[in-house]
Amino acid sequence: MTSSDQTAIKTPDKNNNSYQGWSGIKRAFATPSALTLFCLGIGSGLPFLLVGGMTLSTWLRDVGFELSVIGLISYAGFFYVLKFLWAPLIDKFSLPFLGRRKGWLVLSLLVLIAALVAVALVGPESSLSVFIALVAIAAFAGATLDTVVDAYRIEIAPIESQAALAATYILGYRIALIVSGAIALYLAELFGWTNAYLIMALCLLIPLTAAIICKEPTTERALAVRDVHIIDAFIKPFQEFFSRNGVLLALALLLFVGLFKLPDQMIGVMAGPFYLDSGYTKADIATVSKLFGVWVGIGGAFLGGFCIAAFSLRNMLVVATLLVSLSNIAYLLMANNPGQAWAFYATISADNISQGFAGVVLVAFMSGLTNQNFTATQYALLASLANLPGKFIGGLSGYIVEATSYSWFYIFSSLSVIPTLLILAWLWNRLHKS
Repeated sequence: MTSSDQTAIKTPDKNNNSYQGWSGIKRAFATPSALTLFCLGIGSGLPFLLVGGMTLSTWLRDVGFELSVIGLISYAGFFYVLKFLWAPLIDKFSLPFLGRRKGWLVLSLLVLIAALVAVALVGPESSLSVFIALVAIAAFAGATLDTVVDAYRIEIAPIESQAALAATYILGYRIALIVSGAIALYLAELFGWTNAYLIMALCLLIPLTAAIICKEPTTERALAVRDVHIIDAFIKPFQEFFSRNGVLLALALLLFVGLFKLPDQMIGVMAGPFYLDSGYTKADIATVSKLFGVWVGIGGAFLGGFCIAAFSLRNMLVVATLLVSLSNIAYLLMANNPGQAWAFYATISADNISQGFAGVVLVAFMSGLTNQNFTATQYALLASLANLPGKFIGGLSGYIVEATSYSWFYIFSSLSVIPTLLILAWLWNRLHKS
């Protein structure tokens, strides 16, 4: 093993940081940046279901679109996967107002609000092509917001507190999923989809206000990327990552991150249509999946943050990988017991606590892989890879379900964890124990 292998993963040292353990995690949650990250988590989470997730697919299925078409339309949200391509511009350039990170936060939120208002007013039935284009613009703005928020989170606090801040951020993110999932579905049931989306755009005023008044991050390290040529701004973050880790280890890390959430990501597009086809109403879906389920997910997120502090990140990677896979098997309960409330609650409980737990573990792991000179670019690359395989297969999921069945689709998604486990086994001795 090379020396770069030995230093690839930065994990907290129990003896040298002030945020480790139960008392440390409480101090991290109490930092001033915690409230800011909570509000920005709302901003990041709110558009996700609206532009490429279950709320959008439920809208499309509700007005009569086929599963295969719904899957293909989900590719409009592919900007979330490609955000690393323009992340170097965010690292290199500052806007002429508010600050290096705050300026981009405010701009992306303003574009996102305008795009969601346009999506609401146009709708998929009047002009599908225009509707898809507007969804894509909203997805681009949401993906840009994600990139800046990730960079802000990493730069505003030391790595030792990242697990706690990740949990705080995910708390806001999960609450936003309640709003854009449950509340949006209730509103659509009562007042129609147009009004539901307009109210969702209005909710983004919360993170917009936080972005305007929050503290601009400062860093002790020189931000050299701003002094290089624009071409180098794209190349250097990737060059540094491979140089620091070595080519083989870097490729293994990227592949592991890319496959980590595959079982969960590939089933997301079909969730809304599956619930409707199983005999549940929009109000049922809102109550169980996007209200009850999100709070279960919040519990899973905090459990993940606590377990990282109490045990080791390396061991939690194993637990999270297995949970993400096994939770998909729970969907067989719903497939074999359509319309049954107990099956819905049991499935959502297993799925969301696993998602919440694994999400915090993955965020903490990826945060330790970045260099602060290239925070936005490197983290955006990792976050994009965490969604790429699942998003790609998710776009084709409608064809898979139509060719087989929902049950076989969920079995296939669960088995997709096998390559991830094999890569983790290879990485095991190359990850620091903490």
